[in-house]
Amino acid sequence: MLSTLRERAQPFFADAAPAHDWHHVERVDRLATRLADDHTETVDRDVLHASVYCHDVGREREARGDVDDHAVWAAEQVPDLLADLADGATVERVVHCVRAHRYSASVEPETVEAELLCDADNLDAMGAVGIGRTFAHGGALGEPMHGSDDPRSGGQLAHLRGKISSLRDRMYTDPGRELAAERHAVVEEFVEQFEAELSGDR
Repeated sequence: MLSTLRERAQPFFADAAPAHDWHHVERVDRLATRLADDHTETVDRDVLHASVYCHDVGREREARGDVDDHAVWAAEQVPDLLADLADGATVERVVHCVRAHRYSASVEPETVEAELLCDADNLDAMGAVGIGRTFAHGGALGEPMHGSDDPRSGGQLAHLRGKISSLRDRMYTDPGRELAAERHAVVEEFVEQFEAELSGDR
């Protein structure tokens, strides 16, 4: 099932920007595997990995303005992507994971697989990779690295200080919280160094 689903999902990322390309999916998949290995509850690996492959198939469409919410649109594609590959119960569980994965979603994860997907997806936005993704995304949008009058008030630096720094407190699982603490420290150190360089102190 999973190898076929990978083949079906990957074309959705053909023109994706670096922050949400297929490499992102592969990193989230590795993180989800690590978190599941360290989790104390039983995890349905098929549901988890299927959810990883499907979770951002609508991301580029949202970026182009073709859909309002990539998580909603992606969840609607899951039945077709899993057609002839999984039973109805599995499809429903994957739909829920995909629908609930978004940072700003109003849908809370209700299964361990959904929690693991959320944690893995958010972890990829943290640490050194998360810093790289932040500036890659800002560059693709033509946004500045930092503000003008107050460097901390705008651009990608503000994004790191705001949303990215808040992700540590949004983890659902113990393994996710442990890894988030490490990656959060990397972001904090980078922001401190970045601001010191902007001010000419270092």
